[in-house]
Amino acid sequence: MSEVQPGFVRIRLDLSYDGTGFHGWAKQAGGRRTVQGEVEDALRTVTRSPETFELTVAGRTDAGVHARGQVAHVDLPREVWAEQSGKLLKRLAGRLPRDVRVWALREAPSGFDARFAAIWRRYVYRVTDNPGGVDPLLRGHVLWHDWPLDVAVMDAAAKSLIGEHDFAAYAKKREGATTIREILDFGVTRGADGIIEIEVRADAFCHNQVRSMVGALLFVGDGHRGVEWPRKVLDAGVRDSAVHVVRPHGLTLEEVGYPADELLLERQRQARNRRTLPGADCR
Repeated sequence: MSEVQPGFVRIRLDLSYDGTGFHGWAKQAGGRRTVQGEVEDALRTVTRSPETFELTVAGRTDAGVHARGQVAHVDLPREVWAEQSGKLLKRLAGRLPRDVRVWALREAPSGFDARFAAIWRRYVYRVTDNPGGVDPLLRGHVLWHDWPLDVAVMDAAAKSLIGEHDFAAYAKKREGATTIREILDFGVTRGADGIIEIEVRADAFCHNQVRSMVGALLFVGDGHRGVEWPRKVLDAGVRDSAVHVVRPHGLTLEEVGYPADELLLERQRQARNRRTLPGADCR
């Protein structure tokens, strides 16, 4: 379990960012600009600390992906929190760049871990098939697809992927990591403004999973593949060259869900166990 060391207090941060100018969430070698790096630098500066307090995040977004409801935690020395808690939020607002904001800081309940205590993450991918293209004011957050899209067919294809499955066909495989995930909700709607929202909620996601599934749905929506195709790809269990990983800028992490406080530790235990499906040799 993720335990708080003596003399420290765990703080939950709720934040959002425009991913356009970032090389993803996680710190990287070579000085590339990341969300984690910016927030940790700001924390170190405003608390006047000689050391960096490392953040743990609910979902490590890729380069170019946005977040409206990201959650992270950081363990701060108790004396630093006691001194800074009343003014830390405003100080961070003054120190952080304009493309990342921390909206709330509060002491986390016992058993809280931003990553392992989460029970679901909800993403929305936004796309338009407007023949004129994307509204220039939304160009950093909406993908343009230059074929007309049938939202009803896309929604039916999305529904066929709901449930617990091995998503190896839609994921970038990582050594020692399972590709079994449970999709709780998956749907496609078109708003009054014509923008199509592909919304998916799952307990967790594999690397590139959402963008790969969106790529499959777009092929269904524009008539290049039938409604049954995304599920056939899933059941085949191998990457299909026709499944394209769509560009990141249309994707936003909208929300992260957590259980009641008394269930946080149990959720951590569940999340740290590697999952298998019946008959599967998966780690």
